Amino acid sequence: MATYAVGDVQGCLDALQCLLKQVAFDPLKDQLWLVGDLVNRGPQSLETLRYLYSIRESVVCVLGNHDLHLLAAGRNIERLKKADTLREILEAPDGQELLEWLRQQKLLHYDEQRDIALVHAGIPPQWSLRKALKYAAEVEEALRDDNLIEPFLDGMYGNEPAKWDSDLKGVTRLRVITNYFTRMRFCTSEGKLELKGKEGVDTAPPGYAPWFSHIERKTRGLKIIFGHWAALEGRCDEPGIFALDTGCVWGGAMTLLNVDTGARLLCECDEQGHAKPHHHPLPEHITAAAAR
Repeated sequence: MATYAVGDVQGCLDALQCLLKQVAFDPLKDQLWLVGDLVNRGPQSLETLRYLYSIRESVVCVLGNHDLHLLAAGRNIERLKKADTLREILEAPDGQELLEWLRQQKLLHYDEQRDIALVHAGIPPQWSLRKALKYAAEVEEALRDDNLIEPFLDGMYGNEPAKWDSDLKGVTRLRVITNYFTRMRFCTSEGKLELKGKEGVDTAPPGYAPWFSHIERKTRGLKIIFGHWAALEGRCDEPGIFALDTGCVWGGAMTLLNVDTGARLLCECDEQGHAKPHHHPLPEHITAAAAR
């Protein structure tokens, strides 16, 4: 039995299958962890969801911002954008079944045995793991509640408030939690978000830094697997922090990580998000220290 984590799929199913084939993934005994953004921008969003749903007993998934956007569009809360590749899901005969499965997924997964967390964007520096799991559960509960899901999805858009306050209530509270887990890149050591920057670590505005780099981050020592930040190109110097979004949908690559050994495989992608033909994935081994 092996456990593999994969970076943002974004509807690039053949790149995902390219990687799974290389490791002879067997859904009957192996497990697949997904960092979120399963859909959108890539060419096979519907096929991706159908495939993951078919092996759902072997999947551990956290939601990304594109997945939440799909759920909002599925309830006519948000209109599709020109670059979206989600309409085929909304019009599919099994579309509602797939969306029902999607809304049951987590924002944050913690594997106690391995002491590893799986999240789309990150965990803000001012939160301990215990608090992060507690706050993630508030959003997960809203998504699963028929009476709460639409008010939440309707109110989740926006950059304010930019900083957590435990006195926040209602949709405003859920919005900040969601922004941390699904949109964060740069923040202050107190967790004030800067949500416009999408480039590399050296482009942080004054006073801000990558969420994982703050010295006083309360999850130091916890291994964290995340996606969302394609500009990192999978590189992160922080020990125990594994960046897996390598921009397949932008003509980069899709990355698969063996959670237990730290070995990586890359599948190079073309500008449409398809696996490049005749591609031989490049093995890349993380140092033993980083894997620990």
